[in-house]
Amino acid sequence: MKRLVIMGVSGCGKSSVGEALSARLGIPYFDGDDLHSPEAVAKMRDGVPLTDDDRWPWLDRVAGVLRDRAPVIVGCSALKRAYRDRIRAGAGGPVTFVHLAGDREVIAARMAARTGHYMPTSLLDSQFAALEPPGPEEATTVDIALDLPDLVERVLTRLD
Repeated sequence: MKRLVIMGVSGCGKSSVGEALSARLGIPYFDGDDLHSPEAVAKMRDGVPLTDDDRWPWLDRVAGVLRDRAPVIVGCSALKRAYRDRIRAGAGGPVTFVHLAGDREVIAARMAARTGHYMPTSLLDSQFAALEPPGPEEATTVDIALDLPDLVERVLTRLD
């Protein structure tokens, strides 16, 4: 069963890519943002970065969706290798990670332009500081400089 995680820092396009892949592959997409606890959302809304202890229960919920809903696509920052290991351990089967990588300025501009999201642009630096980019043995990395249709095609090509 396909278990796909679209990962990267906030604002990199996980939701847009995940939704587009969902439409193309005919499997559901879940946004990891919706799996955060109300306390974690409040913390981020207040501009306070999450700690590992804040993230562990969330990562377990992400793994639970992968385990219980496969085939499925989940958008999740999965910034550190330990986070990705935790997701893999709880997912109940193989997990494919797609890392959406991009320039900080491009991502900051995207974050500033979006509306209705609790994650402030002020937390972007903490996201990049926590990011442990996955190597090619752990994830497929795609540059977000491509427009969305080309980005989705690139991901699909690399998944085949």
